[in-house]
Amino acid sequence: QVQLVESGGGLVQAGGSLRLSCAASGRTSSISKMSWFRQAPGKEREFVAAITWSTGNTNCADSVKGRFTISRDNAGNTVFLQMNSLTPEDTAVYYCAAANTNWQYTYWAQGTQVTVSS
Repeated sequence: QVQLVESGGGLVQAGGSLRLSCAASGRTSSISKMSWFRQAPGKEREFVAAITWSTGNTNCADSVKGRFTISRDNAGNTVFLQMNSLTPEDTAVYYCAAANTNWQYTYWAQGTQVTVSS
């Protein structure tokens, strides 16, 4: 089992920045990648960014490219999402997820609210 604990959400003005953290514990050796998703009110959950556990390779959605950066703390098992130049359209509940060795998202964190005011 893998446990994920998120932190770092909150309220920020448009143009501001926030950093989300997701700490993994338990059988972290079974993680193939970790990702961030988000779900805005009335919308489906959408992919934001991912990082491959073994290589550190990253990718992100076009909607956040150049503004959001996903990274990993090599000293531990924490993944970060640095969010810059936030807009009201980024308002959502953000979820951290871990994929298993079959690349299936098996573990999900509780979600953290990010609200961007105009």
